[in-house]
Amino acid sequence: MKPCIVWQTDFGLSWGAVASMVGVCKQVDPELECIDITHEIEAYNILAASREIIYVEPFWPKGTVFVSVVDPGVGTDRRACVAKLHDGNYIVTPDNGTLTHLYYEVGIDEVREIDETVNRYHGTEAVSVFHGRDLFAYTAAKLASGKISFEGVGPVYPVEEIVRFDRDVIEAQVDGSDIKAIVGSVSDPFGSIAFNIKSSDFAKAGYTQGDMVHVILKKDGETYFEQDVLYEKSFGFVEKGAPILFNSSTNYIELGLNMGSFRDTYQVKEGRSYTAELSRA
Repeated sequence: MKPCIVWQTDFGLSWGAVASMVGVCKQVDPELECIDITHEIEAYNILAASREIIYVEPFWPKGTVFVSVVDPGVGTDRRACVAKLHDGNYIVTPDNGTLTHLYYEVGIDEVREIDETVNRYHGTEAVSVFHGRDLFAYTAAKLASGKISFEGVGPVYPVEEIVRFDRDVIEAQVDGSDIKAIVGSVSDPFGSIAFNIKSSDFAKAGYTQGDMVHVILKKDGETYFEQDVLYEKSFGFVEKGAPILFNSSTNYIELGLNMGSFRDTYQVKEGRSYTAELSRA
């Protein structure tokens, strides 16, 4: 059985971009299966792309070919690459920071720059703004179908040269039971916000379900939320509309409202401007 192609973009589905990518893959091999993660990543948000892929990648079998296209530098001299991950999966992507979470949390064994002279879709050479179709989908399809090996992608380059965000963006600062974090994601459809706090790090800080946690949230240094919040398994442990800390399906700590949207209620966005301080209540 051939590996699936599993992909994400910031293209949206209101036009034909994703369908064109599927078509290119089917031209390479009609048997290939293309699975969507999301095509609703915020436009140009490379850090979000890095984060979203790490939420999904660990659950796919060895040999899966991932594609991530959030590419504000398309058509420039930024590298287009395929990385071989430590767990045996692959990711086809612009080397622009998208590999950050995978680099730190999964590990990258080798990375190769896509050789456009052999791994570019034919007939669109004059187009420089759709590498998602012409480079990434095409190369992913050739790799997944077995028409090229990983070595056939192009020349290898040092893993250390991979473009990465600073590590503090993806990992909270833990000092005993005191934690300083940022809002890493607000993409949860139910409106919970995710901190860059791994559940394992939260446990190492001494927190267990049933604890009350003092939570301070700030935007650009100004406090907009300060409250003692219950840390529990799920929303049903608090009253409707009450806040709760919980271990999300992605194994990061999230803050939500029972049957409400914390994100919308407090107009929270992600990134360094939105910080969090957690300590024992």
